[in-house]
Amino acid sequence: MSTDNQNQPHPKTEVERALADLTSPAPLDFGLRVLQRVGIPEDRYDRYVHLDTDAGGLYVAFRPQAVITGAMLDSMVVSTEMFEELHQNRTGRTAIRASAPAPGLRTALRTGRAKNLDIDLGPLPADRQAVLRAVRTVPRGQLRPASWIAREAGARDPAAVAEALRDNPVVLLIPCHRVTDENGEPFDAAYLPSAGRAMRDAEGIDMERLAEYRRRGTLLLGSDTTRIFCHPTCAHARRITVAHQRPFHTASEANAAGYRACRVCRPVTV
Repeated sequence: MSTDNQNQPHPKTEVERALADLTSPAPLDFGLRVLQRVGIPEDRYDRYVHLDTDAGGLYVAFRPQAVITGAMLDSMVVSTEMFEELHQNRTGRTAIRASAPAPGLRTALRTGRAKNLDIDLGPLPADRQAVLRAVRTVPRGQLRPASWIAREAGARDPAAVAEALRDNPVVLLIPCHRVTDENGEPFDAAYLPSAGRAMRDAEGIDMERLAEYRRRGTLLLGSDTTRIFCHPTCAHARRITVAHQRPFHTASEANAAGYRACRVCRPVTV
């Protein structure tokens, strides 16, 4: 007797098909609701949301009191589960999907100004935390070289800046897309270069204009009326008309010409 029919999957009945049609995905914050319902204290886990940015989707994890604990772009992970796993491996804390972001998070991402957000860098060594705190001070729409970051962080070796940026656990909110090497080339080690380009474009940073400056040997820009020199992306430098621009390759060259460093962007003068 043939057993072919016995080995075939049993076709669904009309009732089974109707019941299948009634299913729906669980709410995004279903896991969070379960934890709250059973009384697990909020300080035992992190929450996270997935938000749109100019560089693509971004996962952002945070603790109660809106303390940001991590941020990763879609291009850095292959799935939500991977983000959750990487976050737990780094912080030792479970991240549960939430429907509402931390207060101030959407505004910070929209404006590119995240200095007022409370960020916990967790287990990172103190020297790398110092570098990332210095990176947070770079204003929207401006760039700073690694030597500037190293000085602000009290780091002896500018190479430590590149290492810290590669380990940046809170991308975009700690804006490593605003850091360059000494020749003006961006440090985009934490994510794909396309993400850095997208963020710089969104902030109005004209990389073609800066590349032209570099081709001419201009890394600093002075004003022959104020006798002050700045980083080319400094808000003050952008107001210098072409007729009054004085290009410099180094701060020492500017000092020798009788120019002083801008007190706002504070170019490295040693």
